[in-house]
Amino acid sequence: MRKIEVGTVIALVILFVAGVASAQTTKPVAESLSKVWVSDQGDGTYKNPVLYADYSDPDVVRVGADFYLVSSSFNQVPGIPILQSKDLVNWQLIGHAFSQQPPADVYSKPQHGNGAWAPAIRYHGGEFFIFYPDPDYGIYMTKAKSIRGPWTTPLLIKAAPGSIDPCPYWDEDGNAYLVNALAGSRAGAKGIVVLSRMSPDGTRLLDDGTILIDGHNNDPTLEGPKLYKRLGYYYVFAPAGGVPTGWQVVFRAKSIYGPYERRVVLAQGKTAINGPHQGAWVQTQEGEDWFLHFQDQGAYGRVVHLEPMHWQDGWPVIGENSGQTGVGQPVLRYRKPRVHGAVALATPADGDEFNGAHIGPQWQWEANPKPSWAFPSVALGQLRLINVPPPPGEKNLWNVPNVLLQKFPAPQFMVTTKVTFTSRFAGEETGLVVLGQSYAYIGLKNTGNGLIVQEVECHDATRSEPTIESQTGPLTGGTVYLRATVMQGAVVTFSYSTDGTVFQPLGKQFQATAGRWVGARVGLFALGVPSAGERGYADYDWFRVGR
Repeated sequence: MRKIEVGTVIALVILFVAGVASAQTTKPVAESLSKVWVSDQGDGTYKNPVLYADYSDPDVVRVGADFYLVSSSFNQVPGIPILQSKDLVNWQLIGHAFSQQPPADVYSKPQHGNGAWAPAIRYHGGEFFIFYPDPDYGIYMTKAKSIRGPWTTPLLIKAAPGSIDPCPYWDEDGNAYLVNALAGSRAGAKGIVVLSRMSPDGTRLLDDGTILIDGHNNDPTLEGPKLYKRLGYYYVFAPAGGVPTGWQVVFRAKSIYGPYERRVVLAQGKTAINGPHQGAWVQTQEGEDWFLHFQDQGAYGRVVHLEPMHWQDGWPVIGENSGQTGVGQPVLRYRKPRVHGAVALATPADGDEFNGAHIGPQWQWEANPKPSWAFPSVALGQLRLINVPPPPGEKNLWNVPNVLLQKFPAPQFMVTTKVTFTSRFAGEETGLVVLGQSYAYIGLKNTGNGLIVQEVECHDATRSEPTIESQTGPLTGGTVYLRATVMQGAVVTFSYSTDGTVFQPLGKQFQATAGRWVGARVGLFALGVPSAGERGYADYDWFRVGR
């Protein structure tokens, strides 16, 4: 029998063990993994933002080994997105808290900047609770036994316009509370944190509230409070100073009613991360502390960052040392949270092959949808958008409800979609749009003499009408490939193809802009004209996001 050197045996053992270890810590990549932004670097580190998309006002809770994140959705429906992660870095979008926003008649029309503001999610007594504000109506609560629902119809537990940013807390003695902030535009007051007693089932408040913290002297625009308890202290985490330029402050007290001590714990420091704004503290099963917050990036929306956190002398220290005692600054790259088991790379879905029986969770309408707007089809492998006429008197897309959109997924990306347009009347059109307070799109239009491709822009959509920047001659067929390329700085160019291979640029560069409290979004629309009988339609075969 051939002899094997001892060194060779040791080397083989090392390779075998390394292979086993690798098998234990590596899982397959999720099928929907983004081609344009992945935070997990594959070497035990992550880069910020962990979510390069407009998930503003994030709140997070851990239940067992799973983390769940919710964020604002404003007028977009379905509302309040729910994301799931095993490690706070790799996130998947798994659903929403509601499919119709109340009051249903009000939100049958776009209400830009209104609707579901900063929510909070908690798990108590075997149920998930989401509390969210509508600044024009008050504070709502919805709950479910499973994170995937069904969620109860949102219940208005505090009819008080201007009450915003609620967060519940159940104390060890059985008492329940709710903290919230105030929006000066509706409440006539702001910059304070209010505490109310709440029924343990979360269905009603037991008093009108008391001021816990007044931020007027040191923390203007104090908002977004989150209430926690640790080692006998009550802690209120809250952002102050405004979204683009503010800081994160923490207050603590031995009594839930105060008085509270104050400390700034996170600021921009020497980094390029402005804000950093509203977020949540969460602890892993292994006992590590982490903090998620957003950063306002204009047309890209409010993207989500993950910061390491530890405790020192009874105060949280967030991020890395900024040079100021106790005040951290955001990290750009850091080791991933330590969690048990392997975690697959994951990102929220962006592109869509339209092969399912339901519209994907990455899509949202501009208002409560009607069943006649769109029909997904497994049989056709397409999404059919019906050419619905815009509301009477509307001259641009800003107040059109049947526009189907999703968030910008990265600083640079390209969207390509294949559409077959079956138009029955002159004036019908469909297209690929980048929508903000200014918008632009490339699309097909029935001129009465055939179909053309056109690039259209509308600057300051709340006041102006759209302008045709460029158009083609009549097309010989109804199938076209439309493309929008988003470059650094949210500069957009459009192009089209009749064969899916050679693309022709159309129009000029367009500077994407934010919407009202949201980033720009990209998506699809189909518009008709008032008519009798069957409307035309647009069949979208796929919607692909890449570089």
